[in-house]
Amino acid sequence: MQALELRQLRWPAAAAGLDARARLRHLAAGALRTGRPLALWREPGAEHPRLLVARSLEASFTGLPPALDAQAPAGFAFFPFRDSDHNPALFLPADVRYDVAEPDAVTVAPAASYIVPGLAAWLAAAPLEHLAWHRSPQPAPHPATQAEYTHLVEEGVAAIEAKEVVKVVTSRAARRPLPAGFDAFAAFLELTEQYPRAFVSLVSVPGVGTWLGATPEVLAEVTADGTFHTMALAATQPVTAEVTPRTAIWRQKEIEEQALVARYIVSCFKQLRLREYHETGPRTVVAGQLLHLRTDFEVNLRQVPFPNLGTDMLRLLHPTSAVGGMPKQAAMHFIERHEGYDRAYYSGFLGPVNVGAAGVARLYVNLRCLQLRDDEAILYAGTGLTVDSDPEREWQETEMKLETVATVLQ
Repeated sequence: MQALELRQLRWPAAAAGLDARARLRHLAAGALRTGRPLALWREPGAEHPRLLVARSLEASFTGLPPALDAQAPAGFAFFPFRDSDHNPALFLPADVRYDVAEPDAVTVAPAASYIVPGLAAWLAAAPLEHLAWHRSPQPAPHPATQAEYTHLVEEGVAAIEAKEVVKVVTSRAARRPLPAGFDAFAAFLELTEQYPRAFVSLVSVPGVGTWLGATPEVLAEVTADGTFHTMALAATQPVTAEVTPRTAIWRQKEIEEQALVARYIVSCFKQLRLREYHETGPRTVVAGQLLHLRTDFEVNLRQVPFPNLGTDMLRLLHPTSAVGGMPKQAAMHFIERHEGYDRAYYSGFLGPVNVGAAGVARLYVNLRCLQLRDDEAILYAGTGLTVDSDPEREWQETEMKLETVATVLQ
């Protein structure tokens, strides 16, 4: 029913010479010029990116729909690690949509019909060379030195030894200058080429800022056939000529780290009194130039009496033990006291709901990401600590993770 209410605008003759990606950029430029929020993304394994524009920030709302099903509004979730006034949890309505797979039409939702004249003008306007992405008004976070991060890891291990936490995930920010002429849109396209198995995104919201990333981790997914899916992804080592998914050997520390994340997901199922789930793994998977251990969990929603399972599990999972720790509250308290900076949207989650296909939601943990500032990028990376963690190894792991998205700054 929802699809019948949507309105399609055809591209004007003035845009006849633009290919699909140039049209994508042109539409993003119009949204930015008029101060509107937008989300640009490419699903893992998909060939084409998609764009969503919200008619205004005020039209967005906080929180997710009660149930991630076919009746949920179409939109894009953009949630922080920890909700706050300056890092709000956002759900951007899919007021304007463009899919590169269908290059000749722009789709407009009924609620946004009043912007159709302005939208038609965007499409007919001459393309802009420079895109003015939204910037966060918040101060840039402190970038931890190696000595500072080593000390943070030592504090985390001490907290584990004192049994204050079972596991804690520490993280840091790094600041890198933007190269001359840096183009975030081109960087997004470059990431889609480099990481075909990642969820690649570029989100820009007035007063919130602009975030670019390529994440390997699904937080929660509801598929068109009624399957709920989540994963436990943890442990890290680099891909080399000698170390591949088939030959990788994992240390006890890394095996235990991944097992803790998997057990946390099972504990969330138990809190909902759900027993009918299927577990597969752990197995070694590739994410960019890194290897991780991954366990998948699936629930057939048509066979269990949990219509709100997707949203209920999100409330329990986020922030997962893969980005926070266990027990959740104790780990979050440690992070708040010791980490020394605001993660903002790093290690939050993001992704489309009912955009493209009704009843489909795909939400990803916002890892391997950067925040775009006026003349620099803020990059983020973290590591999961156990009692066997070595501070030097943890620093090197964050260095490897930073390089996933830092490649577009070179």
